[in-house]
Amino acid sequence: MHKTEFKVRDYECDMQGIVNNAVYFNYLEHARHEFLASRQIDFAALAKAEVNLVVVRAELDYKASLTSGDQFYITTQYQPVSRLRFGFKQQVWRSRDQKLMLDAFITGTAVNASGKPFLPSELQLLLD
Repeated sequence: MHKTEFKVRDYECDMQGIVNNAVYFNYLEHARHEFLASRQIDFAALAKAEVNLVVVRAELDYKASLTSGDQFYITTQYQPVSRLRFGFKQQVWRSRDQKLMLDAFITGTAVNASGKPFLPSELQLLLD
């Protein structure tokens, strides 16, 4: 399991003073990129090699709201889904009280230069 730490910035909050729901997608994506980097998988290098990792489904269960200045972390775990799809179990935890704020499952695949889904061997080997 990989852990990525964050702090809520003022501009990520809406008029209610809570983190806007769409901002969580950015948090989760950054944590997935950090997870990949921790396994020596360079997202940008893959894209240059015409291997595009894409999200095909996002399931987010909001449990509570983060507010400005909250420190939190995201745990990320890889979970195989099928021959061509992979998943990431991700959870957002508020640091001060270890409260679960969001529970998510993100499903992705890799798409080659012609737009066809595939799972490159380097991903399969590193993510198993």
